[in-house]
Amino acid sequence: MKITKVHAYLRHVALKKPYTIANYTFADVSFVFLEIHLANGLVGHGSGSPAEEVVGETPEQCLQALESDVVQALVGRDIEDFQAIIREQHAHFLHQPGTVAAVDLALHDAYGKWKAISVLELLGQKSGPLPTSVTVGIMSTEEAIREVKDLHQQGFSIFKIKIGGHVEEDIAKLICLQEVFPSGMTWRVDPNQGYALPELIRFLKATEQVPLELVEQPLPVAKDPMMSQIPPKFAHLMMADESLTDFSRATCLVGEPQLFHVFNLKLMKCGGIQAAMEIGSLAASAGINLFWGCNDESCVSISAALHAAYACPNTRFLDLDGSFDLAEDVFSGGFELRNGFLHVLDKPGLGVNLI
Repeated sequence: MKITKVHAYLRHVALKKPYTIANYTFADVSFVFLEIHLANGLVGHGSGSPAEEVVGETPEQCLQALESDVVQALVGRDIEDFQAIIREQHAHFLHQPGTVAAVDLALHDAYGKWKAISVLELLGQKSGPLPTSVTVGIMSTEEAIREVKDLHQQGFSIFKIKIGGHVEEDIAKLICLQEVFPSGMTWRVDPNQGYALPELIRFLKATEQVPLELVEQPLPVAKDPMMSQIPPKFAHLMMADESLTDFSRATCLVGEPQLFHVFNLKLMKCGGIQAAMEIGSLAASAGINLFWGCNDESCVSISAALHAAYACPNTRFLDLDGSFDLAEDVFSGGFELRNGFLHVLDKPGLGVNLI
């Protein structure tokens, strides 16, 4: 089945409310969407929403790449060659994972629709369904308590608390949250590279009574070697995010000493489903569990991440809440949220619909 048309477009989307992480405040986001049309009329949809501060690619650069002759040359190619096409895109857009992710997702969606199977069925389900965490940005303790209460009433029980501003305030906030919500909650924290090693150790020791599940990328990427100095009893909590961008970085992180015991996989960091599956397999061989995260993203790419996550046997954690923050989306569907758990829809491709 031949590809007959490739079309990319940019959309600016407002968030329901601004939120803050270490060093950044966001009020809106930009997405690049890609359509791949097949000769039989089916259309595969993908999207790119790279975080410039992590991968060095902007949505505008992503759009420019998707409108380039390299991507437009997909017209005339056979959708059955989608895996080879994705590898070619990776080789050409080596430092633009958002661009490759958009192509990867659209090809997977188109191929699944052509075969009348979901992407998860294509990949083979190995795990899930699992609950997702929801993110609480940097805010006062009082605001965080109100946010957690509201989200808990919506059915969520796993919370990722953004920290990394001031360690003493972070400690006080986590202890207070545990006191207000003494049971039934799971806590994860994300300093977004905001700590120095002494601050991290201070935080870990001071919050020992809080049942923390994960600590995401606590130190700047350049300080990764210092992770070996973390007391052994806390080592299992450590998760790589910004330190893990692509397969090359993953091969470094699985070596000894093993500084991170969980990998945060984001399709917009590594370049889509195919690359994420390769990293996931590498992590499994090293006994490393997977946590699937996201930026603020359309349900197109959130759905794609969910399909990939459930195709990996070492998937243990989800943080796929990126579409919940949007005031509106260009697409609907892809997954269902039930009591905090994410369920893939049994529909062809990624199961999303253009609104």
